[in-house]
Amino acid sequence: MEEKITSAIVDRFFAKFKSALSVDAAIVGAGPSGLIAARDIAAAGASVAIFERKLVPGGGIWGGGMLFNEIVFQESALPILDDFAVKYTCAGDGFYTADAVHVASALIYGATAAGALIFNAVTVEDIVFKDSRVAGVVINWTPVNRLEMHVDPLVVTAKAVLDGTGHPAEIIQTATRKAGIKIDTPTGSVMGEKPMWMESGEASTVDNTRRLYPGLYASGMAANNACGGFRMGPVFGGMFQSGRKIARIILEDINA
Repeated sequence: MEEKITSAIVDRFFAKFKSALSVDAAIVGAGPSGLIAARDIAAAGASVAIFERKLVPGGGIWGGGMLFNEIVFQESALPILDDFAVKYTCAGDGFYTADAVHVASALIYGATAAGALIFNAVTVEDIVFKDSRVAGVVINWTPVNRLEMHVDPLVVTAKAVLDGTGHPAEIIQTATRKAGIKIDTPTGSVMGEKPMWMESGEASTVDNTRRLYPGLYASGMAANNACGGFRMGPVFGGMFQSGRKIARIILEDINA
């Protein structure tokens, strides 16, 4: 019995991993914008792999605001919540609240049910850069990365690489630093996140969601960091709309 159980895990994992070695979209970070983008891209029939550094996907959703596990949405985000069957409560003045654990669980289920593959405890440590475009990601196990073990990584090729790493914008930072590229921002480089201004940050999160360079895309707070937008705190409407917007852009590009 022990051998059969272990064999089932190993066989299935490697079949899944092998199927993700070349994908239409590689998403770095399983936060809200990344999960929504993954669901929409996969639902359209494209192949999607998400690489999440932490053991648990969901990004900054789980803790709500300062571990009060309720999060806030604007009315404009409700159609996306409905798509994921998220339950919410009216809080007045055009705002709605939802249980953070419920929302995170719904997004993870929605993305995987649509066909997206999530590889947790995997760190993206570099990009693949070929023929003047971002063409994939370089991955390793998170424990290997954290322990600084001398273990070579592996490569996943992709038509589109989405930086959904949140505030650090790690993939964009790597691309501009190592490949020396100029990205689609007013300065051609990463402009850095500004301090909190919720109203402005919510709008700019969606506005800054875009293709930054051939093969390289940004959503959520990574987009705000790249383009110099304000931080917005525990309100998630802009983050959700950012994920939906970038999915449309990526699908248009990979189907062109």
